[in-house]
Amino acid sequence: MPSILITGAGGYVGQELAAELLRSSSPDTTVTLTDVQAPPAPVSVPEHASRVKSVAADLTSPQVVDELISKSAPYETVFLLHGIMSSGSEANFDLGIKVNLDATRYILDRLKATTPGVKVVFTSSLAVYGPTESGFVIDETNLPPVPLSSYGTQKLIIELLVNDYSRKGFLDGRSVRLPTVTVRAGKPTQAASSFVSDIIREPFHGKKAILPVARDTPVWICSPYTIVKNLLHAREVPKEAFGDSRSVNLPGLLVTVQEMLDALEKVGGAEKRALVEDKYDADIDKIVQSWSPLFDNARARQLGFSDDIPFIENIKKFASTFA
Repeated sequence: MPSILITGAGGYVGQELAAELLRSSSPDTTVTLTDVQAPPAPVSVPEHASRVKSVAADLTSPQVVDELISKSAPYETVFLLHGIMSSGSEANFDLGIKVNLDATRYILDRLKATTPGVKVVFTSSLAVYGPTESGFVIDETNLPPVPLSSYGTQKLIIELLVNDYSRKGFLDGRSVRLPTVTVRAGKPTQAASSFVSDIIREPFHGKKAILPVARDTPVWICSPYTIVKNLLHAREVPKEAFGDSRSVNLPGLLVTVQEMLDALEKVGGAEKRALVEDKYDADIDKIVQSWSPLFDNARARQLGFSDDIPFIENIKKFASTFA
């Protein structure tokens, strides 16, 4: 019986990914969802709830990981979505190392020992790159990743391990570097980029949102709909297609914060736009400014990944959930 594992499955992307996996997989496929608290079965697919196993798991505990991953119940694919987000990793270095690096490495080693060759999709981040000169367009070959945040550093280390474990045949890994995902439903997160969703989501809930950076700040984003589509595609890419590197920059869109606010007003009206309050935060801005905002999607397209929808359509889709 095919089985899939998603770590960090309590978050919005994890829930949407689980729902799509349940919709698209064979009726005998089971999906195990794990997070610090047992994730719910996705509410959008109640008809598939019987195929969901929810597990509360502290992935920093080797004993817990050993119980979650065993030879007796092997997984066909593992999606690694768990982690301490960017601001959280910067504020608590030891916790970021423990969760983002040590726990993930132990999971890789456990999979290597119990299920050699298992397919692993690791959600990395474009934070693996540092800042660039204005107008510089990054692809996977023209700039070495040199992160200027603890979060980006931890992600890059795991990417290198995934690449080497794949080279050795221990795993069949693929590391997808996510743009900032917006609009995320749910609650604000510890990500420095959380405001990118907050300034759209919270006004639609009738709540104030804080904008901690300048309005002319450029950000590289992607809708959750396209992110989930590309995560699903990541496991379908033939391993030979990646060549020497299992890391790929997923497609996104370049927008400024001002363009996002203009789109918010166009879709939601001036009343919702007025709920966004400018309140500069130097710590958040420092992290955001360390990220490069412009990427070439050519390699991702060559591998079959999808371009994102226009940002205005992204907001309209989100707004439709309030209709």
